[in-house]
Amino acid sequence: MSADRPAPGPRFDLPEPDAFTRPYWDAAREGRLLIRRCGGCGRAHHYPREFCPYCWSEDVEWERASGRATLYTWSVVHRNDLPPFGDRVPYVAAVVDLAEGPRMMTEVVECAHGDLRIGMGLTVTFREAGVAVPVFRPGR
Repeated sequence: MSADRPAPGPRFDLPEPDAFTRPYWDAAREGRLLIRRCGGCGRAHHYPREFCPYCWSEDVEWERASGRATLYTWSVVHRNDLPPFGDRVPYVAAVVDLAEGPRMMTEVVECAHGDLRIGMGLTVTFREAGVAVPVFRPGR
């Protein structure tokens, strides 16, 4: 870093993988979205947890998701002071229903805000920012 350029500040868009979530982030880097499925009750869930949030079973396994989703709700964010979000505004914060059942908080990209519709089909893609982060774009 040069003396006339300040050191970069903290970033608030990067996850901190740990031993448990490493398979999720490794798969994302390879362009695959993973969810967890319970061997006890059979239900899928997201975000990754070491137990089933429905029946509390610890018999949960990683499963590759199809990458298909439906837009449940969204909000266009016009102001966010946390780095690096301020450079991205306006952006679409969203909740999607994955084809496998779980709801997921994410971002919709590559879509004009006026074209967003509840129930529209989306497909996962990944934003590379040191760690690949799943986001969604229109299409199936």
